[in-house]
Formats: sequence, C-alpha cells, structure tokens
Amino acid sequence: MNMDNRKEKEFYFSITEEWEDERIDKALNGLIGSLSRSHIQKLLKDNHVTVNRKGVKANYRLRCGDEVRLELPPAAETNILPENIPLDVLYEDDDILVVNKPKGMVVHPAPGHFSGTLVNAIMYHCRGDLSGINGMMRPGIVHRIDKDTTGSVIICKNDFSHNHIAAQLKDHSVVRRYRAICYGSCNEEEGTINVPIGRHPVDRKKMAVNVPNGREAITHYKVLQHFPGYTYIECCLETGRTHQIRVHMASIGHPLLGDEVYAGKRKSPFRLEGQCLHAKTLGFVHPRNGGYIETDAPMPAYFVHLLEIL
Repeated sequence: MNMDNRKEKEFYFSITEEWEDERIDKALNGLIGSLSRSHIQKLLKDNHVTVNRKGVKANYRLRCGDEVRLELPPAAETNILPENIPLDVLYEDDDILVVNKPKGMVVHPAPGHFSGTLVNAIMYHCRGDLSGINGMMRPGIVHRIDKDTTGSVIICKNDFSHNHIAAQLKDHSVVRRYRAICYGSCNEEEGTINVPIGRHPVDRKKMAVNVPNGREAITHYKVLQHFPGYTYIECCLETGRTHQIRVHMASIGHPLLGDEVYAGKRKSPFRLEGQCLHAKTLGFVHPRNGGYIETDAPMPAYFVHLLEIL
C-alpha cells in the first residue's frame, strides 16, 4: 500500500495486492485508524471518496492499482443557537471537553427539543470550536447518554479528536463506569450480561434484547450495597447500545428504579424524574498526546439523598 497524506484533511492510497478484493469501506477503516467505518460509509455516500477519480459505493471491491482519494469535508454550518447554559466542566483542553450532564437535559437537538440541550450549551461555551462529523444537529457529539441519565459526556472540539475518540469507542477501550439503583435483590454479587440489543419490533421508541436486528451488547455489573427491595450497583460498559444498562438490567429481572419505560408495572415510591442512573467514571486515551485521562462525575444530589433514605 502506497500512501500519501498531502493535507490533514486528505488521504491518497495506491492499492497493492494485500488489499485486492477488499471492500473499500473496510479497507479504509483499517488504513485510517482514526476514522470509524460508519464515518467512512457516510463519506462514500456523500461522494468524498473516489477511486480512479470516480465515486463508488461502500461495497466496492478494490483492485490492484486503484488510486483512492478520501477528502474530509469542512464542518457544516448549523442553525442551532448557542445558549448561555452553565456547564459542570470535568476536563477541558484544545481538543476535548468532558462535562457532567444534569438530569433532564437532552444531549442534542431533536424534534421537540431544539433549545436547552447540551449542544446549545457547548456551542456557547466552545464558541464554534466543535467537530462536525455527526452533522448539523450534533456538533461535537461523539456519544450520548439519555435525557434522565446524569454524568460524564465527552465533547470533541475538532474532527481529529472526534475520529480518535470514535475509534476508541468502537474498539471498546473507553472506560465507562455507571452507578445505578435497581429493583429487587441481585442474587449474584457480580455478573456479565452478554445479550444483543436492537430496536423493539413493535414499540419503536424502545429497545429490546434478542431481536432479529440486535447488535452485540455487553454489560458487567457488581453489587455495591443491598437494601430492602433494591440494590445499589456499578455497571461497566464494553459496548454502547441505546438504553443498554436499562434494557440489560430489566432483562434479568432488575430494572432500574424510576425507569418508566422498562420497569413495567413497578412504580417508584420516591419522587424521581426517570431512571436512577449516573455515568460516574469516564476514561480514554487523549487523541493528541496519547496520555490516559480519567474523569469522575460527582454523584447528583438526588441520588445521594435517595441512598441516604434507603
């Protein structure tokens, strides 16, 4: 493979025998470790990748001698308005921002939530220095947590850091430890739930285990303290599927306290706004200097108060 990076935003490859007959999206993912396969597929779809000066689809099979050019487009302008919303900053430098998201805040704009989101807040805080890989509605966002889940969220200030963090999320090397309170008493002091998660076949707003469209999902949990009728647990994620902890714990008969979506008929006797789930610890390798960074989001007041009551 002959490679020529003429600019940080452009990549050129001359295909040799070792990549013959490989899918172009898979090959580029292997050749450019900082770009996720989904990002490469989007670039292919938007004609930012050419083979012999012609656009191709993601399933194109490479041939020896093909000249491949990939260009990273500039971040798109967005119509989302910055808002002066206070942020609890856990870490910040020129590439990365880690914030402690409060309960009730949506991560990025969506129908019904175009203001008051974390994106509105970080746009004001970062003054426009955010990655554009996930599009106009999600500048800087490389992963997310649910509206009523509190805790650590990584924000990427440029595409370089976004690609590196996305690659770490993909290979499951980001440390993500959560605290939660679930219904019932867990019989096992620790365990691993390795069950695929996908969109619910009937209720499209929910996720479910063991569905035909399910993707690999792995959650490790351990008991921190037993209470009458409840258990305080720590969950560590290997994968990051939508609602993963909530769905996995419900699947073993221990839905999260306050979870109005997955707890079924169980109703919380406490005044809660959604599930008791906090993204406490986040650890990753810095994209620029290679050093390991670990942040710890303080437990929210409602959670601490609830533990005291229990």
